[in-house]
Amino acid sequence: MASSLATLVDLSKPSLAASVAAIAFNPTAWNIVARNEYRNKTITRIFGGNTRYGCYFLALCIFSAGILRDSLYHRALLEQPTAKILPEPLDTLVPAVLFVLGQVFVVTSTWALGVTGTFLGDYFGILMDHRVEGFPFNVLRDPMYVGSTMSFAATALWYERPVGLCITAYVYIVYLIALRFEGPFTDMIYSKRASAQAAAKKEL
Repeated sequence: MASSLATLVDLSKPSLAASVAAIAFNPTAWNIVARNEYRNKTITRIFGGNTRYGCYFLALCIFSAGILRDSLYHRALLEQPTAKILPEPLDTLVPAVLFVLGQVFVVTSTWALGVTGTFLGDYFGILMDHRVEGFPFNVLRDPMYVGSTMSFAATALWYERPVGLCITAYVYIVYLIALRFEGPFTDMIYSKRASAQAAAKKEL
């Protein structure tokens, strides 16, 4: 069992550890930074009180870190052992379909939410007027995270690296943990706004 596992995973490669670390770092860091912004307005103050500039800056950081994470994942896969996972022609069809669908979910989520809706604008006080209920949110609750996970799986299948599927499962677990923190905190932000609006109406 151990010998067969060793033929599929090369733990000696630093690129594998770097990829795993980057995957965990991104959502963890952004949750910490965003909560600090909500409480202390650190980034907003750096940009002279302009919440939108602060959010755009964070969006650039998140996007750049995502590109680095994907690059590290790609490099890690190429340095890992290969093994046949799917028979032909599924070995190209399945990853291609998975990747396209995953990117559709990611891109359409970003389009529906906009820059501030996608990149934690609510922590800056930039709240959406109403909940987005169109595609892809009428299909999946968290289409961006699901789409990203699908893309990780597609890449592993395309390059026929079994370790990539293990990393994909790890990605999904990291996202689930992140959502346990993001979801309730975001709900609290909107609940506070609703309470404030209700109180304002009573005063009128």
